[in-house]
Amino acid sequence: MRLGALEAGGTKMVCAIGNEQGEIFERVSIPTETPEITMPKLIAYFKDKEIEALGIGCFGPIDLNRKSETYGYITTTPKLKWANYNIVGAFQEALGVPVGFDTDVNGSALGEATWGITKGLENSVYFTIGTGVGAGIISNGKLLHGMLHPEGGHVLLAKHPDDTYAGKCPYHRNCLEGLAAGPAIEERWGKKGIELADRKEVWEMEAFYIGQAIVDYIVILSPQRIILGGGVMHQEHMMPLVREEVKRQLNGYIQTKELEDLDSYIVLPSLNDNQGIMGALKLAMDELELAE
Repeated sequence: MRLGALEAGGTKMVCAIGNEQGEIFERVSIPTETPEITMPKLIAYFKDKEIEALGIGCFGPIDLNRKSETYGYITTTPKLKWANYNIVGAFQEALGVPVGFDTDVNGSALGEATWGITKGLENSVYFTIGTGVGAGIISNGKLLHGMLHPEGGHVLLAKHPDDTYAGKCPYHRNCLEGLAAGPAIEERWGKKGIELADRKEVWEMEAFYIGQAIVDYIVILSPQRIILGGGVMHQEHMMPLVREEVKRQLNGYIQTKELEDLDSYIVLPSLNDNQGIMGALKLAMDELELAE
C-alpha cells in the first residue's frame, strides 16, 4: 500500500510517502505561505507518487463533521489566509484519491496509539506544548471529535500565586496556552525558554500549569497514559517537575495502578518526532477503508 501523508503546520508543511506499516519512504518540507502559493507545491509533490490515499493532520480549527457543508475546511484559524479554505476538497479534486482529515495533534495522538507508546491502550491523551498548546484524545479506541474537536490548550486554569503575568491568549488569558505556551514564557520572563534553562522558578511555574491541566484531564477523561510533546518539553528538567505537580495537585484523590508509576504514566513521545506523519498515514489508511 502506497500512502501520502501531510502534516500541515503554521510555518511548514511536511509531505511524506509511506505505507500501512508506518514506514516513511521519503519526505519534504514546504513553507506555509498562502493557499495560492503553497497548495500547488503540495499537489505537485503528491501528483506523481501513485498514492492510494492521502492523510492530513492539520492546524485548526477545522470542520470534521462529515454531514457539514464545510467538512474538510480549515475554518476560523488565526492564519487568516487559510480561513474557510477547503483543503480536503482541493486535494480530492487534484489527486482523485480518498483524503483522511483531522487535527495535527489528533494525528500525533493517532500515530502514537497505532505504532508508539500508547499502542494497545483504549484511552490516551497527547499534548503538544510549544508555540501553542493542543490536545489529541483517543477515547474508547477512537479519536475524540464531537461538536468540533478538542481545543485542549484552552482549558481554564487557576493562576500560580506568584504569577503577575496577565496571559497571552487574546480570548481567555488564563488558559493553558495563554499561561504556558512558548510565547507566554517569553513575554512573562523577557527571554525565550532556551535562554531560561537555568532559572528554576520559570520551570516550576510552568510545571504548575501543565500539571494542573493534566489533573483536569485525568479526572474528566481517565486516560491510561498521557504524552507530553512540543518544544517546551525539550527542557530536560520539565518532566520530573510536571509529574511531581500532578501528584501534588491530584492529592491522592484517584488511586490506580497507572498513577502509582507516574514515570510510565506521563511520558514523552516515542516515535522520534515522526508521530504526526505516521498518524497522517493512519488517517489515509482509515479513509481508504471507508471508501472501499
